[in-house]
Amino acid sequence: MQKSLENNKQSAMDFYSMAFNDCKPVEAVQSYVGADYIQHNPLVGDGKASFSEYFKELAEKWPGKKVRFVRAIAEDNLVVLHCHQTWPGDSDYVTMDIFRFDGCGKIVEHWDAMQVVPATSQNNNTMY
Repeated sequence: MQKSLENNKQSAMDFYSMAFNDCKPVEAVQSYVGADYIQHNPLVGDGKASFSEYFKELAEKWPGKKVRFVRAIAEDNLVVLHCHQTWPGDSDYVTMDIFRFDGCGKIVEHWDAMQVVPATSQNNNTMY
């Protein structure tokens, strides 16, 4: 079980890095996504093709965007990535992405939450 959790964490990071950092969403989908892909982000349609198109558009609009993984947590068939995203010419964002894996170790579902990294805070804690 532990090996499966570690494999899923690495696959989630590799998938997201390939799609976001390397601007290769089609290759990321081919390598890491299962037969069906359910998307909960309201800006992205369901399915592999919708994911690929959305990330191709992001690459064109924001060249140089990057995601850095702060932590990855795996439990059962879920992986949570706590990330810092840098968008040149825009804000930096903190994101939480949740990926559900099928029994073959492929991503089949995704949820996310995103907020701008604030310039100030009412406490001394960071976003990470």
